[in-house]
Amino acid sequence: MENVTTVDEFLLLELTSNRELQPIIFMTLLVVYIIDLFGNGSILVVVTSEPRLYSPMYFFLGNLSCLDICYSSVTLPMLMANLFSPHKAISFLSCISQLHFFHFLGCTEALLLAVMGFDRFVAICYPLRYAVIMNLRVCILLAAVAWITSFFYALMHSVMTARLNFCHSLKLSYFFCDVKPLLELACGDIRLNRWLIFIVTGSLSMAACFLTLLSYFYIITFLLLKHRSCHMLRKALSTCASHFMVVSLFYGTVGLTYIPPASATSVSQGRYVAVIHTTVTSVLNPLIYTLRNKEVKLALRRVFGRKWELSV
Repeated sequence: MENVTTVDEFLLLELTSNRELQPIIFMTLLVVYIIDLFGNGSILVVVTSEPRLYSPMYFFLGNLSCLDICYSSVTLPMLMANLFSPHKAISFLSCISQLHFFHFLGCTEALLLAVMGFDRFVAICYPLRYAVIMNLRVCILLAAVAWITSFFYALMHSVMTARLNFCHSLKLSYFFCDVKPLLELACGDIRLNRWLIFIVTGSLSMAACFLTLLSYFYIITFLLLKHRSCHMLRKALSTCASHFMVVSLFYGTVGLTYIPPASATSVSQGRYVAVIHTTVTSVLNPLIYTLRNKEVKLALRRVFGRKWELSV
């Protein structure tokens, strides 16, 4: 019979064992986190306070910015704290909570990106009916479905993982708590957990990715068949460029993190890609949208310029 251990905490893998690199990594992560909070916070303030940005596109952008702030906050503070902690541990409850919010926010981002792709499809292919189709009620409903679906999806993983017994080493081979590293430490029958990852997680991620790509496929097909002009196609797709870049960044890092690795080196690289996925992508999202969006840049100048004048 396997020796089942009552779990109070897990030990996390350290980012580096080089003591000289730890302050550098800490400062890098701190700067990234501050930029993330400031960048996404600025977009959130602008889309909620600037009347000219009261449209479906910016409503979903505000949701994405709020999500990115929460997403990086799930892992970054713990990563920074553990850099200088001699006992790199996380309590069982904190580990399950981190797992829950990591999957909750990650799934929400995937679904929100699919919704934003649909929004761009309606805006380009049905411009005259856009305001009717994407009215406020529909936007709130779509956002609510994304958030609620993701919450119960993550709850499924957190509950099914929390009920497991752990009989092996309690040292995770990962920088934060995720389902797969925890399953490696579990004893007993974990087939149901693996099937849930394969079927539910796989289906949700594939469906979100497919719907996002389908929106772009319909946009390109519609423009080519109706206008038959590469100039019109290029002009229309330029309005989707920011969204497409965010989608590529999101699914690129997700793919590198969760596609089964072929070697031990790939496993090690996957851990660092997971850190990049939860930190850098959240920072780049507001930069991508502000650098390529004139309306957002003008709104940022108006809002923060007005606040600066009032403070002076």
